[in-house]
Amino acid sequence: MIELDERAPGRPRIFALIPGAGGAGIYWHRLAPLLRAAGHEAVAIDLPGDDPSAGLSEYAALVGAAVGGRREVVLVAQSLGGFTAPLVAELVPVSAIVFVNAMIPVPGETPGAWWDNTRQSQACAAAAERGGYSTEFDLDTYFLHDLSPEDAEAILKDPRSEDDVVFGSASSFGYWPRVPIHVVAGADDRLFPAEFQRRVARDRLGVEADILPGGHLIALSEPHALARYLLGT
Repeated sequence: MIELDERAPGRPRIFALIPGAGGAGIYWHRLAPLLRAAGHEAVAIDLPGDDPSAGLSEYAALVGAAVGGRREVVLVAQSLGGFTAPLVAELVPVSAIVFVNAMIPVPGETPGAWWDNTRQSQACAAAAERGGYSTEFDLDTYFLHDLSPEDAEAILKDPRSEDDVVFGSASSFGYWPRVPIHVVAGADDRLFPAEFQRRVARDRLGVEADILPGGHLIALSEPHALARYLLGT
């Protein structure tokens, strides 16, 4: 197991941290320092989730600009950020992609179509019935249930919206890059249950998802576990 207070061996890498819906780069504020402490660079990108003129291609361009001319880039994509990751991989030199409780697209798919295409709602409802919590979405039940009071309060005070334009924007990439692709699923993710993520990862990428502790916002609830995983990829 990699200790986070020691520098990881080998060439330093660049972790480009792509947020989910709303685009708040602050989401990564507990994870990024752990990666930097291990001798790597962490770039937490802020995206204009509420901008009706910004779709996935604009998101990808912003991530590419934030990365600049850096190489050895590891794309880490949370939730909706999964749709931006393959577009970024066509713009910058990528050494790996890590999906974290992410929406994994197929070429040309839109985020709006993904939910029905993957049968997310059925999987989510079945997990809720097994777990004994409500099948009706609310922030407390599906996003905040395993966060610290401080992080939960911060999210409730400053929620970031996602404009509908992105859900109709296609992730129009040609193919997956020939680099390692990893999928992290939170064991207690209620929006994208772990078994659902495992199925989607197998069907769409041909890889097995790795299960870590934590819910949907795993970089807030379990940053050390996620950092260790990323440093070991």
